Formats: sequence, C-alpha cells, structure tokens
Amino acid sequence: MAGEDVSRNFRALVENADRKFARVRDLPAFGRAQSHYFHKVFKAYMKLWNYQQSYRSKLVESGLNRWEIGEIASRIGQLYFSQYMRTSEARFLLEAYVFYEAILRRRYFEEAQGKDLGARFKELRFYARFLLVSLIVDRKDMVFHLAEKLRLLLDDTKSNFRETNFKEWRLVVQEITRFIKSDTELTYVRPLRYCAMLDSYPASQTYLARFHAKKLFKFRDALLASYHRNEVKYAEVTLDTYRMMQCLEWEPSGSFYQKKPVETKENGFVIDHTLTSGLIDLNLAADMADPSLPPNPRKAILYRPTVSHLLAVLAMICDELSPESVMLIYLSASGGPARENVAQPENSIGSSRISKSKLLARASQEQKSYKSEPHSNGKMMSGDYYEDHLWFGPRGGSGSNNLYPGDLIPFTRKPLFFIIDSDTSRAFKVLSGAERGEPVAMLLSPLKPSFENQSTDDTDALNGSQFTFFLTAPLQAFSQMLGLSNSNPDPEVYDEAESILSACFSEWETILLTSKVLNLVWAQVLPDPFLRRLILRFIFCRSVLTSLSRTEDDDPYLPECHPSLPELLSPVSKPVQSSVRRLADHLGVAKSFHFTNT
Repeated sequence: MAGEDVSRNFRALVENADRKFARVRDLPAFGRAQSHYFHKVFKAYMKLWNYQQSYRSKLVESGLNRWEIGEIASRIGQLYFSQYMRTSEARFLLEAYVFYEAILRRRYFEEAQGKDLGARFKELRFYARFLLVSLIVDRKDMVFHLAEKLRLLLDDTKSNFRETNFKEWRLVVQEITRFIKSDTELTYVRPLRYCAMLDSYPASQTYLARFHAKKLFKFRDALLASYHRNEVKYAEVTLDTYRMMQCLEWEPSGSFYQKKPVETKENGFVIDHTLTSGLIDLNLAADMADPSLPPNPRKAILYRPTVSHLLAVLAMICDELSPESVMLIYLSASGGPARENVAQPENSIGSSRISKSKLLARASQEQKSYKSEPHSNGKMMSGDYYEDHLWFGPRGGSGSNNLYPGDLIPFTRKPLFFIIDSDTSRAFKVLSGAERGEPVAMLLSPLKPSFENQSTDDTDALNGSQFTFFLTAPLQAFSQMLGLSNSNPDPEVYDEAESILSACFSEWETILLTSKVLNLVWAQVLPDPFLRRLILRFIFCRSVLTSLSRTEDDDPYLPECHPSLPELLSPVSKPVQSSVRRLADHLGVAKSFHFTNT
C-alpha cells in the first residue's frame, strides 16, 4: 500500500475513533448507560492502534509524530477512566492507570517540547488526567511525581509560548498542590477502602452469618454530592467526596499495592480486542482483577450540582433501583436558615438546564406526585419541610439553589440511607416519619466541628469536613481533633491505636448483631459491610464528641442518627465509653475528655 493511502486511511480511522469517543464522553456519568457505546469506541481505537502498529514506518515517513501515538494511547486511558466513573468497576480504573503509566515511561510527548503548542496542551491534559487517576488509585508517590512534572512543564510552556495565556493551567497546579497538602499532611496507617483483612472481625463473624431480618437490602448505588465555598478539590472531586468514594470501595488484595513497576515492550503496546490493555504483566493483572471481591457499589459523583441537576440524577437512579436494593445519599453543603414567607418551590426541576429530557420528566413526575398526596401522618404541615435547607449555589442566590428536606420526600418510596454533612443537618430529621414507602436511615453531622482548641476551626476548611473524616478515617479524625501529629506518627503507637479501635468496633458489631431491640431500618442494612462500617464509625464519632470536654453547650457539636440505635451503644453507655477511654489513655489525651460511665 502506498504511503499516501496509508496516511489517508490512518487519518480516517482517527476521525472515526474521535467521533465515537465524543459520543461516549458526552453521555451522563450516571444511569445505566448502555455498555455497547463503550465497546464500539473501544473497538474503534483498537483498530486504530493495530493499524498504526502495522504501518508504523510508512506513517512516520508520511509525517506521523510520536506525540500523536501518545494521544491515541491517552484517549484509551481516558476511555477506561470514564467507564470507571460510570460503573465504579476497579478493573477500569486500574487499566487506566497502567495505560497512563506506560505513556509516561515511553515519553511519547517529549519530542514535541517547545515546538508545537497543540501538542503541549495535549501533554498538559495527559498529566492532569493521570494525576486524577493516581489520586483515586492511591499511588501517592506517583501523585507527587506527576504534580512536580506538571509544575515544571507549565513553567517551561510559559517560557516557550509567551503569547499564550496559561491562567487555567496555573489554577490546575494550585488545585493539586492544595489537595496534596490537605490530604498528605495526614498519614493513613490503613487504606480508606474496605479491607477484608482489617475491617472484618472474627469475633462477630458467627453472629453475622446467623443474622437475619424480615427484609434485607443490598447496597448497590450511591450518590455523592458536595457544594462548599472554597472547598479543597482537584478537577471535579472534592476532598470530602474523594474520601467517601474511597470508603465505598473494596481494597484489592495482593501485590498491586506493593507499588511494583510495570514492564512494557519497546515497540509499542500489545493490545487485543478484549477489555484488557495488554500492558499489564500477568501477576499485576491477577492482582487487579481480584475475583474474590464483590463488585463496588456504583457511585454518581456530583461536583457543585444545581438542585435541579441533583434531583434529576436522584430520580434517574431511584427509577433504576431494584426493589431489594438500598441507595446511599451523601450530601455535603453549607446550610441556610428558614426565611419568613418563603413559598414552597413550585417545582425546582422545571428550571433545570440539563439537556436530558428523560431525567427531567422523571424528576418532575416524582415532585408532582408528592404535591398531590396528603401527608400520611397528618402531624406536620407541608411548610415544615421547606424551612432550613442546604445551599447548592452561591450565597445570596435565589431560592432555586436551596435543597429542602421536602424535596427528598418523593424519593423515599425506595430504601434510602442518608448521610447529611452540614450545619443545618438536623433539618432533615423531619424525613423520619414522612416517608412515602420505606423508612429512611439517617446519619446527621454536628452543626459545628469540635477541636480541643476551638480557635483552630480553620483546619476544618483545610482538611475537609470533620464528620466525613470520622466516617472515613476515624483514627486520623480523632488525632486531628486533639491536635496530635498526623504527618509523622510513631508506627508502634498508631498500630496499637488501630488495634484498640478494631477491638472497639468488633465488640460493638457483636452488640448490633445480637441486639433484640435493633430497629428494622438498621437491621435490614446491617449485613452490608460498607454500611455496617459507617454505622460503627458513627457510634465512635458520636461517643468521642459527646465525651470531649467543653466550656459551652454540647448540643451543636453532637451528631445524630435516626432512627435511634440500641441504648447499649449510646454515647454514654459503658461498652462505648470504656472503649473510647482505652484509646484516649493510650494516646495520652484522656485529660481532654470527661467520661461518666467507665
């Protein structure tokens, strides 16, 4: 085949693959989008890749640049990552990581340095995307390396292309620097993900195997939404949603987390038409697959959504939720007080800018059905559900930015597990008793964060929400609250502290599993390991914050749960307080607490 024909065919394959990629990229990252879109675009890129391998010499003679090969590989990595965000399947995330790492090792973009502005933008985007993947995979060494590479690359770019404005890229560098500073000041002795070796307790396994309730729900879907002014974030993942999404995934076992290098061949990737990249060595592939683990819950992650968008996504997920499943809804946002003469929102869905009419129709139908139904308990006027709210918009904005408890009532036809992290979280306890079908489970944050020295409240903004921190990394949250060093802990001290905390959780888990008075709402989700771990960490958080010595009223500093958990696990019960006392004694901070029942 002549060189011109080879080049023409190659460009046609590039255009075809890019068109298919654009369609997949524009699909919403929620809802059960048909997987055939992914397979079509993947097949197009595999065909493109194989073609350039077969005719590499002729393509190079025709002017093919090495960075163009890197761009194709980068698109494949991006495709894998987008599929992970839609499905939460770990294999897609890890495939994306290995693809990006191979691009880095082969230095595909380096030949274009200082020559081609378009190629330089592609290289910048490659580093930015690889950084996000590395953050979620939890490869901190790679994160540090990429952040420094991105900073140096941007400096070089500004000196070589002086007429171009790179303000948005300076913001990207600032974002990742701030994120790293906020998160890596805290040393995680154990992974945030659920680790079967560390988060399951042999003493309670017999009771767990025998546990039964009238109805048991499976945790399959979660919605995570965050909206705070000046919150720590990278790309569209805030520090709080990052911790929560990690907390809702399985930690792969095996040698993948021993950070071993990936060996690749010199003459390009070896890729087939399956869903594997061909870059992964056999041992690493086995570790990543980890067939012993169940699938991760699917997560829809919304960064700074409008209320309309949030409700539309919620309507989509609830509509697809199977009858035997429970959905976790995590909302982290600043709160707003009730205003006089605030009219109930007619239908906030109507102002949505979302282009997907199907989403709008579903959400609108839910809202209208709620408006037309009488309250089942007859005890609360509908206005009671439209007072305090969460702000999902700029301060001083219109009421369309307010998410009211009443907005969520239509969705309670399905089993829901709420985590509300806000200074108006308690407004949402009115949902208990107002459900349209299934009773909801709720974990509500304190109205204010707690620190031994209350003048250090600014650290809550720097390191994310304290309540979310307790639910995702309880020992680090405990240490931060008391001003203990998290950046360079004594390994022996922290290992023993983790052992004490694990013993606490094991004891409390047994109490939950054997309780005769456990509310059905908690009983029907207790077998799920993710939700059970959140409940145990809530019990710890509540007891710690209750026992912390203060000179002012405790009430705003305490979290709540609805319905109530067994009295034996109350924050002042002997099993709970004695466990917290052991941890405080071990870390030498018992003087910061007042224990009433130990």
